[in-house]
Amino acid sequence: MLAVVGFATLGSFMVAVMRRWATAFVAIICAPVLFAVIAGFGPDLGDMVMSGLKTVAPTAVLLLFAVLYFGVMMDAKLFDPISKLILRLSKGDPVRICVGTAVLSMAVALDGDGTTSYMIICSAFLPIYKKLKINPLIIATVAAMSLGLISGSTPWGGAATRAISVLQLDATEYFVSLIPSLALTCAFILAVAYILGRSQRKHVDEAAVAELAAEIKNGTHHIDERPTWRTWVNAGLTILLLVLLIAGVAPLVVLFIGAFVIALLVNHPELHAQGESIKRHAVSAVPVVMLVLAAGVFTGILSDSGMIQAMADALLSIVPTSMGALLPLFTAIIAIPLGFFMSNDAFFFGILPVLSESASQYGIHANEIARAGVVGQISHMIGPASAPLWVLLGLLKKDLGEFQKFSILWVVGACLAFIGFQILTGAISVTG
Repeated sequence: MLAVVGFATLGSFMVAVMRRWATAFVAIICAPVLFAVIAGFGPDLGDMVMSGLKTVAPTAVLLLFAVLYFGVMMDAKLFDPISKLILRLSKGDPVRICVGTAVLSMAVALDGDGTTSYMIICSAFLPIYKKLKINPLIIATVAAMSLGLISGSTPWGGAATRAISVLQLDATEYFVSLIPSLALTCAFILAVAYILGRSQRKHVDEAAVAELAAEIKNGTHHIDERPTWRTWVNAGLTILLLVLLIAGVAPLVVLFIGAFVIALLVNHPELHAQGESIKRHAVSAVPVVMLVLAAGVFTGILSDSGMIQAMADALLSIVPTSMGALLPLFTAIIAIPLGFFMSNDAFFFGILPVLSESASQYGIHANEIARAGVVGQISHMIGPASAPLWVLLGLLKKDLGEFQKFSILWVVGACLAFIGFQILTGAISVTG
C-alpha cells in the first residue's frame, strides 16, 4: 500500500509539472504533503519536513553563493575567451556549436560540481545560442547528460563516491572497468549533440550567422576586447576556487562564500555597486534556493514515511529467483526512474545496499551493482531532486516541464546506451 502511495505521489508531481497545472515549487510541496496526509502521516509531517530541510540546507546555501559568485563573473565577462574559441572553430554552424557544447560540458563535469559546470557552460554558450536563435534547451539537455555521465560515474564526483563508500569498494577496481563504457557513452552524447545541431540548421537566423562569421573573420566581435587586470584576477580566483574545490581543502559553502566576497571587492569596490550587484543576481539566486528547499520537503516526506523504501522493495520483488544473475541489469534499469525521482543519498545509501546484498547471494560482486547504480545519474540530472538543475533552468529562463518534455527521450536513450556499453565491455554481467 505504501509503495502505491509513493508511486502516486511521484506520478501526480510529474503530471502537474509537465502539464503545467502547477509550478514546480507548488507541485513538489503539495504532492507529497497531500499523499502523506492520505496515508495517515499528517501528525508527523512537521518532523519529516524539517528532516528534509536539514538535508538540503547546506546545498541551498552553497547554491545561493555559487549563483552570486558566477553572476559577478558573468558580469565581468570572464568566460568570453571560451566563447571566442568556440565561435572561431564553429564559424556560426549550429552543428559545431552544439558539439562544442558537449565537449565543454564533459570537460567541466570532471570537477564534479553541477552548479559550477552549468554556470561555465551557460556563460560560454548562451550568448551564442541567443544570437543565432538556437534552442537553448539543447544546452540544458547536452549539459545534463554530460554531467550525469561524467560527474555521476567518476569516483570523485559524489554519486559514485557514495556507492564506493557504502559498499566498501576499492575505487580503482570500480572505476577501471567502467572507463571503456564511459568513453563510448561520451561518443553517444556527442552524436546526440550532432543530431540536435543538425535539427537547428533550418531554424537559425541566417543573417545573424553571416554577421557573426564576418565579425569573427574581421576580428571585430565584442569578445575580442583586450582583458583588463580584473579579468586576470577573476580568472586566477576562479581557477583557485576550482582547485580548492577538487582538493577538498574546505567545505564548498565556505569556498564560495569566501570567493564571492573577494569577487565583490575586486569587481565592485564601491559600496553602492556591491549592493546593486547582490540585488541584481538575487533575482536568479532566490528562486533557486526556494526550489532546493522545496525539494528537501519532497525527499524528506518520501524518505521518512518509508515510501521510497517501499517502492524499492516493490520493484525488487519483480525479479524472479531464477533470474538472479540479471540483478546488475535490473539495478541499472530501475536506477533510471529511481535516479530521476530520488535524492542520491536515498538511492545510494538506502536502495543500493539492498540490491547489493541480494546480488551477493548469486555470487555477483558489489562493484557491478555500483557501476549499474550510477546509470541513473544521467536521468537524475533532469529530475526534481537534482539541485543544480534549478540553477540551469534559471539561467536559461525555462521551466521544468518544458525541459523534461524536450530532453526525456534523449536522456533515456543515453541511459540505455550506457547500460548497453557496460554489458558490451564487461563492466556489468548478465550471466551467472
